[in-house]
Amino acid sequence: MQYNHLKILEAESIYVMREVAAQFERPFLLFSGGKDSIILAHLARKAFYPAAIPFTLLHVDTGHNFPETLAFRDALMEKLGARLVVRYVQDSIDQGRVVEETGPYASRNGLQTVTLLDALAEFKVDAAIGGARRDEEKARAKERFFSHRDEFGQWDPKNQRPELWNLYNGRKHLNENFRVFPISNWTELDVWQYIQMEGIELPALYFTHERDIINRDGVLLAASEVVYPVKDELVERKTVRFRTIGDMTCTGAVESTAAHIDDIVDEVASARITERGARADDKRSEAAMEDRKKLGYF
Repeated sequence: MQYNHLKILEAESIYVMREVAAQFERPFLLFSGGKDSIILAHLARKAFYPAAIPFTLLHVDTGHNFPETLAFRDALMEKLGARLVVRYVQDSIDQGRVVEETGPYASRNGLQTVTLLDALAEFKVDAAIGGARRDEEKARAKERFFSHRDEFGQWDPKNQRPELWNLYNGRKHLNENFRVFPISNWTELDVWQYIQMEGIELPALYFTHERDIINRDGVLLAASEVVYPVKDELVERKTVRFRTIGDMTCTGAVESTAAHIDDIVDEVASARITERGARADDKRSEAAMEDRKKLGYF
């Protein structure tokens, strides 16, 4: 298989990361434990090797993460020798900063915006690197590589800077910051082909396995102490995998027998639904993602 286009994408992403290191004083890399943030950590390692990764990694833990994700996160941090900071949505709830949703359809996914903004303010972060891609969801396509945020951490999609000839403007006023997206030009297929090319390890959730599942309005949620059947819903044992990993209350699985990277590459190449098509949080409204991003969500 030819990987020429992946080498071009890799070089672009590494260039963006080096620009971040050059232009900002306190850059952080947001790490969720999902494949995109794992790739960012891999790219950061390649960008600055043999030096250490110059970014502190930040994980916002909703308290409803998959245990497999947290175990993989800790093992990877030890392997990379990277500094990881974790901030918890539960602390934001306990401090009265946010009010937890109630009921069987409750989710903490939206609450993590406040926890994230508080963490960025706590560490005076001037650039937060994330793994968003333009093919994930339509609101993502409005972002720049260097996406400006105002002093409240909010995003104005109509007031972003042009990026011509790979020139990125990181100038800002006091308390403003940037979100930086080094893999903006990658697709889900590019991500999986890059994982295949580089032999990158991933959480087992991405590969086929049997799991108790609840079909909630067409989204296959993993049954757990925070996701339980209501009304006529049933818990069924299914062979599934996850295309994206996030909060258990809103991250849907897909039925799949893809057990290896090669299988997943073939599966993604023929897919007609985006990976976020299985995210329940994106189904709350037509502009759900854009509304959250305007408030400071990554």
